[in-house]
Amino acid sequence: MSNGVYTDYFQKSKVFLYPLLRIKKNVPFTPAETYICWDGVYDVNDFKFLCVYNTEMDEKFKSFESNLKGNVLFEEYHKLSDDTHLYIFDFTPFKRDFDSFVKGKYSKFTKISKDTIEEFFGNNGKIASFVTAFLFPDIYHAEYAKALNVPMNVIESVYELCNKPDLDKETLYEKLSEVVDLLNEVGISLNQNTKPT
Repeated sequence: MSNGVYTDYFQKSKVFLYPLLRIKKNVPFTPAETYICWDGVYDVNDFKFLCVYNTEMDEKFKSFESNLKGNVLFEEYHKLSDDTHLYIFDFTPFKRDFDSFVKGKYSKFTKISKDTIEEFFGNNGKIASFVTAFLFPDIYHAEYAKALNVPMNVIESVYELCNKPDLDKETLYEKLSEVVDLLNEVGISLNQNTKPT
């Protein structure tokens, strides 16, 4: 962060797509990571949103799980390991927003999605103000130009105030535990957390 301007990289799908699930912010569990691709399984053209939870599958989490499996966008569940759970959601109803997200054009999200995201983050706090600036950049161009010490026309030409998602960081590189177990049975070892080369 620099002079009220957020400049560090953060997981974009967690900020711009997770709120579209309409899961309340104050629930007891939040995803450890979120993704829009799964290496070798889904790419950006599949319009999937993936949430990974690192937790024991105890009664408390099972109770919370209804928020995920009961979601109208829920598509499938995979157990990645004993304490790692993957929930996949179909975001085809948000195709326009999803395409805008991939291009880093957050200001092009639909009004209803912008409203949903703002409602999720609320009106108070630095994160809420950053998100509002990312969704409505033209209002904040002068502030960013001053904070970054660049001419206003440079900010206006870029227009967006938040960089594009890093698709490598937005891709899950993990194999299903069932697949790993099967490979181990036939004598093939595979490091689950190693990104393929």
